[in-house]
Amino acid sequence: MEKTPVRRTSPAPAFLSRSTALATDYHVFVEAPDASRHPGPWPVAVVVDGDYMFAPLVQAAAKLRSSARLHPPLPPVLLVGVGYGKSFGDPANRRGRDYTPTASAEEPGSGGADAFLAHLTGPLWAELARRYPVRNDLRLLAGHSLGGLFALHALFQPRPFFNRVLVGAPSLWWDDHRFLSRVARRQQEIPLQAPRHPPPAPVRLFLGIGAEDTESMTGDLARFERQLAESPIPGLETVSRTFPRHDHYNVLPRLFHDGLAALLR
Repeated sequence: MEKTPVRRTSPAPAFLSRSTALATDYHVFVEAPDASRHPGPWPVAVVVDGDYMFAPLVQAAAKLRSSARLHPPLPPVLLVGVGYGKSFGDPANRRGRDYTPTASAEEPGSGGADAFLAHLTGPLWAELARRYPVRNDLRLLAGHSLGGLFALHALFQPRPFFNRVLVGAPSLWWDDHRFLSRVARRQQEIPLQAPRHPPPAPVRLFLGIGAEDTESMTGDLARFERQLAESPIPGLETVSRTFPRHDHYNVLPRLFHDGLAALLR
């Protein structure tokens, strides 16, 4: 499993979301718009690996909001990070279980992405909707590295819950590139569709990577992009971006900045 040398920077969680099935208390970080100025409902942007990724997501959104050159401007957005309150490598940080679609001997206990997705889109989302005025027609999921693999897994469901997906340097190498084979099968099946309520709308995907990431990571993402280009999935709109002079780690500010701008305006 990859180790990410970025610092935990998220504040205290707004609340804990208990999954009995996974025996895990998820730390949920939230930055809400000023309800007195923007009463909502608001689009929701959720990032996994929230202990590390929530702060750069918030910073990217703040930069977009303060930009006088951004037309149209970024709308008020409920920003949410989902994490564990533990560092990478700590046994209580269960990203190796939660973000992997299939089990692999490389990571004991892996293959729990479906169970985590069920909690994220079920009890956790219900609690967000109870606490905040959320829009159900504009739901964004973001993830980087192994979290990016999970975000793609969430996207390639028969009826994806999230209709905006922001993915950085996804770990497509997982389980001998099993996800790419799954996409190939998916391309032969029914068109990807957004949720029926409200009416169907295009599902939008933003893919980003640093040009100085490893050759295997950039190569895998290029392969995935070719796969989508050669056999487009009806209803899926994809934007891809490579960031010069950025690597696997320092790409986060640009990734979230450009991804939010592309998906939420």
